[in-house]
Amino acid sequence: MSRIVVLGGGESGVGSAVLAKVKGFDVFLSDNGKIADHYADDLKKWDIPFEQGGHSEDKILNADEVVKSPGIPNDAPMVKKIEQKGIHIISEIEFAGRYDTAKKICVTGSNGKTTTTSLIYYLLKNAGLNVGLGGNIGKSYAYQVATEHFDYYVLEISSFQLDNCYDFHPDIAIITNITPDHLDRYDYDLENYVKAKFRITRNLSPKDCFIFDSDDEITVGHLNKIIITAKMLPFTQKKEVPQGAFLKGDKIVARYEEEECDIYLKELSLSGKHNIYNSMAAALAAKVSGIDNRVIREAFATFKPIEHRLEPVQTIKDVLYINDSKATNVDAAWYALECQTRPVVWICGGKDKGNDYEVLKPLVKEKVKAIVCLGIDNHKFHEAFEDIVGKENMVETRSAEDAVKEASKFAKAGDVVLLSPCCASFDLFHNMEERGEKFKEAVRRL
Repeated sequence: MSRIVVLGGGESGVGSAVLAKVKGFDVFLSDNGKIADHYADDLKKWDIPFEQGGHSEDKILNADEVVKSPGIPNDAPMVKKIEQKGIHIISEIEFAGRYDTAKKICVTGSNGKTTTTSLIYYLLKNAGLNVGLGGNIGKSYAYQVATEHFDYYVLEISSFQLDNCYDFHPDIAIITNITPDHLDRYDYDLENYVKAKFRITRNLSPKDCFIFDSDDEITVGHLNKIIITAKMLPFTQKKEVPQGAFLKGDKIVARYEEEECDIYLKELSLSGKHNIYNSMAAALAAKVSGIDNRVIREAFATFKPIEHRLEPVQTIKDVLYINDSKATNVDAAWYALECQTRPVVWICGGKDKGNDYEVLKPLVKEKVKAIVCLGIDNHKFHEAFEDIVGKENMVETRSAEDAVKEASKFAKAGDVVLLSPCCASFDLFHNMEERGEKFKEAVRRL
Protein backbone atom coordinates (compact mmCIF):
# COMPACT_ATOMS: atom_id res chain seq x y z
CA MET A 1 0.00 0.00 0.00
CA SER A 2 1.44 3.38 -1.03
CA ARG A 3 1.87 5.98 1.71
CA ILE A 4 0.61 9.54 1.23
CA VAL A 5 1.59 12.21 3.74
CA VAL A 6 -0.36 15.47 3.73
CA LEU A 7 1.32 18.64 5.04
CA GLY A 8 -1.15 21.18 6.42
CA GLY A 9 -4.46 20.62 8.21
CA GLY A 10 -6.69 23.30 6.66
CA GLU A 11 -9.37 22.99 3.96
CA SER A 12 -6.95 21.82 1.27
CA GLY A 13 -5.00 19.39 3.45
CA VAL A 14 -7.99 17.72 5.09
CA GLY A 15 -9.69 17.33 1.70
CA SER A 16 -6.55 15.71 0.28
CA ALA A 17 -6.30 13.35 3.27
CA VAL A 18 -9.94 12.26 2.86
CA LEU A 19 -9.39 11.59 -0.86
CA ALA A 20 -6.23 9.56 -0.05
CA LYS A 21 -8.23 7.55 2.48
CA VAL A 22 -11.09 6.91 0.03
CA LYS A 23 -8.59 5.76 -2.61
CA GLY A 24 -7.04 3.21 -0.24
CA PHE A 25 -3.71 4.88 0.60
CA ASP A 26 -1.92 4.60 3.92
CA VAL A 27 -2.41 8.28 4.85
CA PHE A 28 -0.99 10.56 7.55
CA LEU A 29 -1.53 14.33 8.02
CA SER A 30 0.94 16.62 9.79
CA ASP A 31 0.52 20.29 10.69
CA ASN A 32 3.23 22.42 12.29
CA GLY A 33 0.57 24.62 13.95
CA LYS A 34 -2.80 24.02 15.53
CA ILE A 35 -5.52 22.35 13.47
CA ALA A 36 -8.95 24.00 13.80
CA ASP A 37 -11.38 21.89 15.82
CA HIS A 38 -13.80 21.25 12.95
CA TYR A 39 -10.96 19.98 10.71
CA ALA A 40 -9.63 17.75 13.52
CA ASP A 41 -13.18 16.37 13.92
CA ASP A 42 -13.29 15.58 10.17
CA LEU A 43 -9.98 13.70 10.38
CA LYS A 44 -11.25 11.64 13.34
CA LYS A 45 -14.53 10.92 11.54
CA TRP A 46 -12.60 9.53 8.57
CA ASP A 47 -10.21 7.66 10.90
CA ILE A 48 -7.15 9.48 9.50
CA PRO A 49 -4.09 9.61 11.79
CA PHE A 50 -2.73 13.13 12.24
CA GLU A 51 -0.45 15.31 14.35
CA GLN A 52 -0.41 19.03 15.12
CA GLY A 53 2.00 21.46 16.75
CA GLY A 54 5.06 20.03 15.00
CA HIS A 55 6.31 17.51 12.42
CA SER A 56 7.54 13.96 13.17
CA GLU A 57 10.25 13.29 10.59
CA ASP A 58 10.00 9.50 10.93
CA LYS A 59 6.28 9.62 10.02
CA ILE A 60 6.77 12.00 7.09
CA LEU A 61 10.03 10.99 5.40
CA ASN A 62 8.75 7.43 4.75
CA ALA A 63 6.10 8.77 2.34
CA ASP A 64 5.87 7.66 -1.29
CA GLU A 65 4.39 11.06 -2.12
CA VAL A 66 3.60 14.25 -0.18
CA VAL A 67 0.61 16.52 -0.79
CA LYS A 68 1.62 20.02 0.34
CA SER A 69 -0.98 22.63 1.26
CA PRO A 70 -0.60 25.90 -0.70
CA GLY A 71 0.02 28.07 2.35
CA ILE A 72 3.29 26.26 3.17
CA PRO A 73 6.25 27.94 1.43
CA ASN A 74 8.75 25.87 -0.54
CA ASP A 75 11.59 26.96 1.76
CA ALA A 76 9.92 25.59 4.93
CA PRO A 77 12.45 23.30 6.71
CA MET A 78 10.28 20.16 6.44
CA VAL A 79 9.66 20.78 2.73
CA LYS A 80 13.43 21.03 2.21
CA LYS A 81 13.96 17.70 4.02
CA ILE A 82 11.29 16.00 1.91
CA GLU A 83 12.98 17.30 -1.25
CA GLN A 84 16.41 16.16 -0.07
CA LYS A 85 14.98 12.67 0.47
CA GLY A 86 13.77 12.71 -3.18
CA ILE A 87 10.08 12.36 -2.27
CA HIS A 88 7.72 13.80 -4.89
CA ILE A 89 5.68 16.79 -3.66
CA ILE A 90 2.33 17.60 -5.31
CA SER A 91 -0.55 19.98 -4.66
CA GLU A 92 -4.15 19.14 -3.78
CA ILE A 93 -5.17 20.17 -7.32
CA GLU A 94 -2.72 17.73 -8.90
CA PHE A 95 -3.79 14.92 -6.54
CA ALA A 96 -7.53 15.40 -7.01
CA GLY A 97 -7.19 15.81 -10.78
CA ARG A 98 -5.94 12.20 -11.05
CA TYR A 99 -9.32 10.90 -9.89
CA ASP A 100 -11.63 13.40 -11.58
CA THR A 101 -13.16 12.81 -15.02
CA ALA A 102 -15.33 15.96 -14.98
CA LYS A 103 -14.79 18.81 -17.44
CA LYS A 104 -12.66 21.42 -15.69
CA ILE A 105 -12.82 25.19 -16.15
CA CYS A 106 -9.80 26.58 -14.28
CA VAL A 107 -9.22 30.24 -13.47
CA THR A 108 -6.03 31.89 -12.27
CA GLY A 109 -4.71 35.45 -12.33
CA SER A 110 -3.59 38.18 -9.96
CA ASN A 111 -7.00 39.87 -9.78
CA GLY A 112 -10.58 39.05 -10.68
CA LYS A 113 -10.18 35.30 -10.39
CA THR A 114 -12.71 34.84 -7.56
CA THR A 115 -15.33 37.01 -9.30
CA THR A 116 -14.71 35.28 -12.66
CA THR A 117 -14.83 31.81 -11.09
CA SER A 118 -18.03 32.61 -9.15
CA LEU A 119 -19.63 34.09 -12.27
CA ILE A 120 -18.83 31.03 -14.42
CA TYR A 121 -20.15 28.71 -11.69
CA TYR A 122 -23.36 30.80 -11.52
CA LEU A 123 -23.72 30.69 -15.33
CA LEU A 124 -23.32 26.89 -15.44
CA LYS A 125 -25.71 26.37 -12.49
CA ASN A 126 -28.31 28.59 -14.17
CA ALA A 127 -27.95 26.49 -17.33
CA GLY A 128 -28.91 23.41 -15.28
CA LEU A 129 -25.48 21.74 -15.44
CA ASN A 130 -24.23 19.47 -12.63
CA VAL A 131 -21.32 21.62 -11.49
CA GLY A 132 -18.96 21.86 -8.47
CA LEU A 133 -17.01 24.88 -7.26
CA GLY A 134 -13.58 24.52 -5.66
CA GLY A 135 -9.87 25.22 -5.56
CA ASN A 136 -9.13 28.49 -3.78
CA ILE A 137 -12.85 29.06 -3.14
CA GLY A 138 -15.60 27.07 -1.47
CA LYS A 139 -15.11 23.44 -0.44
CA SER A 140 -11.87 21.56 -1.08
CA TYR A 141 -11.69 20.17 -4.62
CA ALA A 142 -10.15 16.92 -3.33
CA TYR A 143 -12.92 16.49 -0.74
CA GLN A 144 -15.57 16.91 -3.44
CA VAL A 145 -13.83 14.41 -5.74
CA ALA A 146 -13.80 11.97 -2.78
CA THR A 147 -17.42 12.39 -1.75
CA GLU A 148 -19.50 13.79 -4.65
CA HIS A 149 -19.94 13.51 -8.39
CA PHE A 150 -20.04 16.45 -10.81
CA ASP A 151 -19.95 16.66 -14.61
CA TYR A 152 -18.18 20.04 -14.44
CA TYR A 153 -15.88 21.79 -12.00
CA VAL A 154 -15.12 25.50 -11.93
CA LEU A 155 -11.84 25.89 -10.02
CA GLU A 156 -10.12 29.03 -8.85
CA ILE A 157 -6.43 28.13 -8.68
CA SER A 158 -3.73 30.27 -7.06
CA SER A 159 -0.10 30.32 -8.14
CA PHE A 160 0.76 28.43 -4.92
CA GLN A 161 -1.62 25.63 -5.93
CA LEU A 162 -0.13 25.53 -9.43
CA ASP A 163 3.46 25.34 -8.14
CA ASN A 164 3.18 21.60 -7.51
CA CYS A 165 0.98 20.71 -10.50
CA TYR A 166 2.55 18.51 -13.19
CA ASP A 167 -0.06 16.46 -15.10
CA PHE A 168 -3.21 18.37 -14.12
CA HIS A 169 -5.28 19.06 -17.23
CA PRO A 170 -7.95 21.78 -17.52
CA ASP A 171 -10.40 21.69 -20.45
CA ILE A 172 -10.69 25.48 -20.32
CA ALA A 173 -7.84 27.49 -18.76
CA ILE A 174 -8.27 31.18 -17.96
CA ILE A 175 -5.67 33.75 -16.90
CA THR A 176 -7.56 36.91 -15.91
CA ASN A 177 -4.42 39.10 -15.77
CA ILE A 178 -0.95 39.14 -14.22
CA THR A 179 0.38 41.93 -12.02
CA PRO A 180 3.19 41.80 -9.45
CA ASP A 181 1.91 39.86 -6.42
CA HIS A 182 3.25 37.35 -3.88
CA LEU A 183 6.76 38.26 -4.95
CA ASP A 184 7.97 37.36 -1.45
CA ARG A 185 7.23 33.70 -2.37
CA TYR A 186 9.00 33.98 -5.76
CA ASP A 187 12.41 35.39 -4.78
CA TYR A 188 11.12 38.88 -5.62
CA ASP A 189 11.35 37.92 -9.30
CA LEU A 190 8.26 38.70 -11.42
CA GLU A 191 9.32 36.15 -14.07
CA ASN A 192 9.08 33.32 -11.50
CA TYR A 193 5.55 34.42 -10.58
CA VAL A 194 4.49 34.66 -14.25
CA LYS A 195 5.81 31.16 -14.95
CA ALA A 196 3.88 29.85 -11.94
CA LYS A 197 0.63 31.31 -13.32
CA PHE A 198 1.29 29.87 -16.79
CA ARG A 199 1.58 26.34 -15.34
CA ILE A 200 -2.20 26.29 -15.84
CA THR A 201 -1.52 25.98 -19.61
CA ARG A 202 1.21 23.31 -19.54
CA ASN A 203 -1.02 20.33 -20.46
CA LEU A 204 -3.49 22.03 -22.79
CA SER A 205 -4.16 20.19 -26.07
CA PRO A 206 -5.62 21.39 -29.38
CA LYS A 207 -9.15 20.43 -28.27
CA ASP A 208 -8.88 22.65 -25.15
CA CYS A 209 -9.35 26.44 -24.86
CA PHE A 210 -7.14 29.12 -23.39
CA ILE A 211 -8.95 32.37 -22.45
CA PHE A 212 -6.72 35.38 -21.66
CA ASP A 213 -6.63 39.19 -21.43
CA SER A 214 -4.90 40.41 -24.57
CA ASP A 215 -4.79 43.95 -23.11
CA ASP A 216 -2.51 42.69 -20.32
CA GLU A 217 1.12 43.32 -21.31
CA ILE A 218 2.67 40.79 -18.90
CA THR A 219 0.38 37.98 -20.12
CA VAL A 220 0.96 38.77 -23.81
CA GLY A 221 4.70 39.20 -23.26
CA HIS A 222 4.96 35.68 -21.83
CA LEU A 223 2.65 34.21 -24.49
CA ASN A 224 5.07 35.44 -27.13
CA LYS A 225 7.82 33.27 -25.59
CA ILE A 226 5.93 29.96 -25.39
CA ILE A 227 3.89 27.64 -27.59
CA ILE A 228 0.30 26.78 -26.67
CA THR A 229 -1.61 24.42 -28.96
CA ALA A 230 -5.07 25.08 -27.43
CA LYS A 231 -7.69 27.30 -29.09
CA MET A 232 -6.74 30.87 -28.15
CA LEU A 233 -9.63 33.10 -27.05
CA PRO A 234 -8.50 36.62 -26.12
CA PHE A 235 -10.73 39.17 -24.41
CA THR A 236 -10.06 42.87 -24.92
CA GLN A 237 -11.56 46.33 -24.48
CA LYS A 238 -9.33 47.83 -27.18
CA LYS A 239 -10.19 46.19 -30.51
CA GLU A 240 -12.42 43.69 -32.28
CA VAL A 241 -11.20 40.08 -32.43
CA PRO A 242 -12.39 37.30 -34.81
CA GLN A 243 -12.61 34.77 -31.94
CA GLY A 244 -12.88 35.86 -28.31
CA ALA A 245 -14.64 38.75 -26.56
CA PHE A 246 -14.51 42.49 -27.18
CA LEU A 247 -16.42 45.74 -26.65
CA LYS A 248 -18.62 47.03 -29.42
CA GLY A 249 -20.27 50.31 -28.46
CA ASP A 250 -22.35 49.69 -25.34
CA LYS A 251 -22.11 45.90 -25.34
CA ILE A 252 -19.78 42.93 -24.89
CA VAL A 253 -19.58 40.59 -27.87
CA ALA A 254 -18.43 37.02 -27.14
CA ARG A 255 -17.54 34.92 -30.23
CA TYR A 256 -16.72 31.24 -30.20
CA GLU A 257 -16.58 29.26 -33.46
CA GLU A 258 -19.88 30.08 -35.24
CA GLU A 259 -21.64 31.31 -32.08
CA GLU A 260 -21.96 34.91 -30.92
CA CYS A 261 -23.49 36.42 -27.79
CA ASP A 262 -24.18 40.12 -27.11
CA ILE A 263 -24.41 41.39 -23.52
CA TYR A 264 -25.34 45.04 -22.93
CA LEU A 265 -23.17 46.78 -20.33
CA LYS A 266 -26.21 48.38 -18.70
CA GLU A 267 -27.55 44.88 -17.97
CA LEU A 268 -24.44 43.76 -16.05
CA SER A 269 -25.04 43.53 -12.29
CA LEU A 270 -21.30 44.19 -11.72
CA SER A 271 -19.94 47.68 -12.35
CA GLY A 272 -16.43 48.93 -13.13
CA LYS A 273 -13.98 48.47 -15.98
CA HIS A 274 -12.33 45.46 -14.27
CA ASN A 275 -15.68 43.67 -14.12
CA ILE A 276 -16.13 44.07 -17.87
CA TYR A 277 -12.94 41.99 -18.24
CA ASN A 278 -14.21 39.42 -15.72
CA SER A 279 -17.55 39.25 -17.54
CA MET A 280 -15.83 38.76 -20.91
CA ALA A 281 -13.81 35.82 -19.60
CA ALA A 282 -16.93 34.27 -18.04
CA ALA A 283 -19.00 34.77 -21.20
CA LEU A 284 -16.38 32.98 -23.29
CA ALA A 285 -16.24 30.05 -20.84
CA ALA A 286 -20.04 29.85 -21.04
CA LYS A 287 -20.05 29.88 -24.86
CA VAL A 288 -17.37 27.16 -25.01
CA SER A 289 -19.54 25.14 -22.60
CA GLY A 290 -22.49 25.44 -24.99
CA ILE A 291 -24.70 27.66 -22.82
CA ASP A 292 -27.66 29.42 -24.42
CA ASN A 293 -27.38 33.21 -24.97
CA ARG A 294 -30.60 33.93 -23.05
CA VAL A 295 -29.28 32.07 -19.98
CA ILE A 296 -25.98 33.96 -20.21
CA ARG A 297 -27.68 37.38 -20.34
CA GLU A 298 -30.04 36.54 -17.45
CA ALA A 299 -27.17 35.28 -15.30
CA PHE A 300 -25.13 38.45 -15.86
CA ALA A 301 -28.12 40.58 -14.86
CA THR A 302 -28.86 38.67 -11.63
CA PHE A 303 -25.37 37.74 -10.35
CA LYS A 304 -24.68 39.09 -6.85
CA PRO A 305 -21.25 40.53 -5.98
CA ILE A 306 -19.13 38.16 -3.91
CA GLU A 307 -18.38 38.74 -0.25
CA HIS A 308 -15.28 40.82 0.56
CA ARG A 309 -14.96 42.07 -3.05
CA LEU A 310 -16.24 45.65 -3.37
CA GLU A 311 -19.12 44.56 -1.13
CA PRO A 312 -21.40 47.45 -0.04
CA VAL A 313 -21.90 47.04 3.72
CA GLN A 314 -24.07 49.94 4.88
CA THR A 315 -24.80 53.62 4.38
CA ILE A 316 -24.59 55.66 7.59
CA LYS A 317 -25.29 59.42 7.53
CA ASP A 318 -24.97 59.28 3.73
CA VAL A 319 -21.49 57.70 3.96
CA LEU A 320 -21.20 54.38 2.09
CA TYR A 321 -18.95 51.75 3.71
CA ILE A 322 -17.44 49.21 1.25
CA ASN A 323 -15.68 45.97 2.19
CA ASP A 324 -12.97 45.10 -0.33
CA SER A 325 -10.85 42.98 2.06
CA LYS A 326 -10.08 40.64 -0.85
CA ALA A 327 -7.89 43.37 -2.40
CA THR A 328 -4.61 41.93 -1.15
CA ASN A 329 -2.37 43.50 -3.82
CA VAL A 330 -1.73 46.84 -5.50
CA ASP A 331 -3.67 46.09 -8.67
CA ALA A 332 -6.82 45.02 -6.81
CA ALA A 333 -6.72 48.23 -4.77
CA TRP A 334 -6.18 50.19 -8.01
CA TYR A 335 -9.41 48.75 -9.43
CA ALA A 336 -11.28 49.51 -6.21
CA LEU A 337 -10.16 53.14 -6.20
CA GLU A 338 -10.60 53.53 -9.96
CA CYS A 339 -14.31 52.71 -9.87
CA GLN A 340 -15.19 55.11 -7.01
CA THR A 341 -17.13 58.22 -8.04
CA ARG A 342 -17.31 59.82 -4.56
CA PRO A 343 -14.53 61.19 -2.27
CA VAL A 344 -12.78 58.26 -0.57
CA VAL A 345 -11.56 57.65 2.97
CA TRP A 346 -9.24 54.73 2.27
CA ILE A 347 -8.47 52.03 4.84
CA CYS A 348 -5.33 50.16 3.78
CA GLY A 349 -2.33 48.29 5.13
CA GLY A 350 -1.29 44.86 6.36
CA LYS A 351 1.51 42.47 5.47
CA ASP A 352 3.44 43.96 2.56
CA LYS A 353 4.37 41.47 -0.19
CA GLY A 354 7.06 43.54 -1.86
CA ASN A 355 4.52 46.10 -3.15
CA ASP A 356 5.32 49.17 -5.25
CA TYR A 357 2.68 51.87 -4.63
CA GLU A 358 3.82 54.26 -7.37
CA VAL A 359 0.97 53.24 -9.72
CA LEU A 360 -1.64 54.25 -7.10
CA LYS A 361 -0.42 57.83 -6.66
CA PRO A 362 -2.48 59.45 -9.46
CA LEU A 363 -5.67 57.79 -8.18
CA VAL A 364 -4.94 58.75 -4.57
CA LYS A 365 -4.37 62.34 -5.69
CA GLU A 366 -7.66 62.35 -7.62
CA LYS A 367 -9.96 60.46 -5.24
CA VAL A 368 -8.63 60.01 -1.69
CA LYS A 369 -9.19 62.64 1.00
CA ALA A 370 -7.79 60.67 3.97
CA ILE A 371 -5.97 57.39 4.67
CA VAL A 372 -6.47 55.12 7.68
CA CYS A 373 -3.66 52.58 8.00
CA LEU A 374 -4.68 49.21 9.43
CA GLY A 375 -1.54 47.17 10.06
CA ILE A 376 1.58 46.72 12.15
CA ASP A 377 4.12 48.32 9.78
CA ASN A 378 2.74 51.02 7.47
CA HIS A 379 5.88 53.05 6.77
CA LYS A 380 5.67 52.40 2.99
CA PHE A 381 2.15 53.89 2.87
CA HIS A 382 3.34 56.99 4.71
CA GLU A 383 6.32 57.35 2.36
CA ALA A 384 4.11 56.96 -0.72
CA PHE A 385 1.05 59.03 0.20
CA GLU A 386 1.75 61.44 3.05
CA ASP A 387 2.79 64.19 0.64
CA ILE A 388 -0.40 63.66 -1.37
CA VAL A 389 -3.11 63.59 1.34
CA GLY A 390 -1.19 65.47 4.05
CA LYS A 391 0.25 64.15 7.31
CA GLU A 392 -2.81 65.34 9.24
CA ASN A 393 -5.05 63.14 7.03
CA MET A 394 -3.22 59.87 7.75
CA VAL A 395 -3.69 57.86 10.94
CA GLU A 396 -2.47 54.53 12.32
CA THR A 397 -4.79 51.82 13.71
CA ARG A 398 -4.32 48.23 14.88
CA SER A 399 -7.91 46.93 14.81
CA ALA A 400 -10.84 47.00 12.40
CA GLU A 401 -12.96 48.73 15.04
CA ASP A 402 -10.46 51.59 15.47
CA ALA A 403 -9.98 51.85 11.69
CA VAL A 404 -13.73 52.27 11.13
CA LYS A 405 -14.02 54.82 13.97
CA GLU A 406 -11.13 56.90 12.62
CA ALA A 407 -12.48 56.67 9.05
CA SER A 408 -15.92 57.84 10.20
CA LYS A 409 -14.30 61.00 11.68
CA PHE A 410 -12.81 61.92 8.28
CA ALA A 411 -15.94 61.01 6.27
CA LYS A 412 -18.63 63.56 5.40
CA ALA A 413 -22.04 63.03 3.79
CA GLY A 414 -21.55 61.85 0.21
CA ASP A 415 -18.19 60.15 0.89
CA VAL A 416 -17.13 56.50 0.68
CA VAL A 417 -15.18 54.62 3.35
CA LEU A 418 -13.31 51.95 1.41
CA LEU A 419 -11.50 49.02 3.01
CA SER A 420 -9.19 47.98 0.18
CA PRO A 421 -6.02 46.95 2.03
CA CYS A 422 -3.53 46.38 -0.81
CA CYS A 423 -1.77 43.88 1.47
CA ALA A 424 -2.11 40.42 3.00
CA SER A 425 -3.98 40.21 6.31
CA PHE A 426 -1.68 37.98 8.34
CA ASP A 427 -0.16 40.68 10.56
CA LEU A 428 -3.41 41.33 12.47
CA PHE A 429 -5.91 38.73 11.19
CA HIS A 430 -6.02 35.01 10.39
CA ASN A 431 -7.06 35.72 6.79
CA MET A 432 -8.69 38.30 4.57
CA GLU A 433 -12.18 36.90 5.37
CA GLU A 434 -11.72 37.62 9.09
CA ARG A 435 -10.49 41.12 8.25
CA GLY A 436 -13.61 41.72 6.14
CA GLU A 437 -15.97 40.30 8.79
CA LYS A 438 -14.42 42.44 11.55
CA PHE A 439 -14.75 45.51 9.31
CA LYS A 440 -18.43 44.78 8.68
CA GLU A 441 -19.09 44.20 12.39
CA ALA A 442 -17.40 47.51 13.22
CA VAL A 443 -19.47 49.36 10.61
CA ARG A 444 -22.71 47.91 12.00
CA ARG A 445 -21.71 49.03 15.50
CA LEU A 446 -21.14 52.67 14.48
